[in-house]
Amino acid sequence: MAPIKNRYEFVYYIACTNANPNGDPDMGNTPRIDPETLTGYITDVATKRRIRNYVLTAHGDKPGMNMLIQQSTNINRHIAEARSEAGIEGAKYKNAVYAARKKACQLFYDVRTFGAVMSTGPNAGQVRGPVQIAFGKSLDPILPIDVSITRMAATLGDKDKTLKEYTKLEEEASEDSLRTMGRKQIIPFGLYEIRGFISANLAAETGFDDNDLALLFEAILNMYEHDRSASKGEIDVVSPLIIFKHVGTDNVGSQREKQAKLGCAPAHKLFDLVHVEKKPEVQFPRSWRDYIATVALDKVPGGVKIGFKSDAFHEIVWDALPDDECWFTVKNDG
Repeated sequence: MAPIKNRYEFVYYIACTNANPNGDPDMGNTPRIDPETLTGYITDVATKRRIRNYVLTAHGDKPGMNMLIQQSTNINRHIAEARSEAGIEGAKYKNAVYAARKKACQLFYDVRTFGAVMSTGPNAGQVRGPVQIAFGKSLDPILPIDVSITRMAATLGDKDKTLKEYTKLEEEASEDSLRTMGRKQIIPFGLYEIRGFISANLAAETGFDDNDLALLFEAILNMYEHDRSASKGEIDVVSPLIIFKHVGTDNVGSQREKQAKLGCAPAHKLFDLVHVEKKPEVQFPRSWRDYIATVALDKVPGGVKIGFKSDAFHEIVWDALPDDECWFTVKNDG
């Protein structure tokens, strides 16, 4: 299948309730926060990690759906795999790097989607990915809470003792010493906006096609459903995935195709068509229902289509809200 031929932007909203959307390892895993505005944020790396996890879970057994970056693996081994599959293992001439880079794009979904630096050992060059995801940002200030927890058990003794020795330790220990304390970092609630960008020009270099695009949208809408944990129990994509597709306006086919690739409007103007704000009577939001969400369908520029994908496996509804949409409404300035 040929690479995509249209530029896209997209935006969606995540609700986080009594959970940690993205902990900062340098701050004891406290939810990430802007110290000036006290708004929370989610790094692009965290979002890409969940997309990778979903694709591996749902489609990892299919050709071309492996990942260069996986948990507890050696990236250089995957780069060497690409060079081996390309038949240039050990070769150092310039065309060998090009061949390895092309093979890596074919083998690894994350390389042809997000790009990668593959010169860390065996050299497969660098790939600039067509899909870029910005930091997610909460619409209002968040309140990180450090929650104390107890565990009604303990871990006593060195790791190499026998069953008899562990049993003796337990029998001789006091009841208090068999209980431990811990901590968990959460926020009561946060509504985060995440924006993304897709370049048709870069897609032509990596081979990112319509199947990859559909899988990206599927992963975004479904990734949190397969990422539940004690600290991420209630994190959900609560909005439809709102997609801007550049299609061009020119009557001449070649010129229209060029417009579709390069775009017909600045991304920031398209994002301004989507507006989510807290209801006036709400002081401390605790649900996405505490916000008003609107989209100005009549303001979409010429040459751009706006689409809504409300479910991972439903078709995109273009230029109108889906019939089952229960949050977003059409903004009417007239």
